[in-house]
Amino acid sequence: MKKPAATTSQQTAVAAPPKAPAAKKQTLPETTEGFPWPSSHEIKKESNPFTDRDWRMLVYAWSGMAVRFAIIFTLMFSVYQFLANQEQKRVEQTMSLVELWENKDYQQAQRALKDRLTALNAKYDNLLSANPSPTEEQVFRTRIGIEAMTATGGDMPLADFNENFDRIVYFLNRLSFCVDGDLCSRKVTDAYFRDYATSFWSYFAGYVDKQRKAGSPTFATAIEAYVRSGSPAAETK
Repeated sequence: MKKPAATTSQQTAVAAPPKAPAAKKQTLPETTEGFPWPSSHEIKKESNPFTDRDWRMLVYAWSGMAVRFAIIFTLMFSVYQFLANQEQKRVEQTMSLVELWENKDYQQAQRALKDRLTALNAKYDNLLSANPSPTEEQVFRTRIGIEAMTATGGDMPLADFNENFDRIVYFLNRLSFCVDGDLCSRKVTDAYFRDYATSFWSYFAGYVDKQRKAGSPTFATAIEAYVRSGSPAAETK
């Protein structure tokens, strides 16, 4: 006798083996450490080439040091040479002004101012005490300078004297511009011209002030700047 055929559902159940239970996911333990684990290898210290026993390393180290020192010395020497050349140019520019100052026209202008001031000093010498204070002496010089710029200030005609005076003012202004612009050597300039510029300003500062109030506000400002850049005693008007 034939067995009855199994149903479709029964065949499927027989053919498909039962599923194994799903494996539980493994969770890593939580940790609060955020830094990596230290390496188990020991950090090798760098060797000092200057104390190395290998003579080749010693030669390499000391030759490299010598090259560095040579570069530094070359740079310092170049800077020094540049500054020395600049100062030499300033000295040359100053000496060109010295040559100009010794020119015939400027020598004549210097004599004209000197003769006029000398005569006025002798004329009013009795007005100054034997031991005048700096203020009294400055007031006396200011009055002499103002009178020197008048027609009765000397034997030379005022027009001729003004021409010589303007020549001196032009030169001292030019000298001051040269020093202020760092084109002339201040040390050499002071050696040649500081005393003359200071004396000139002590006599004619009052006249310059009158000219500025009369409509020439920049008259002889460069001379004043040069004189005031010296000793405090030269700054007194």
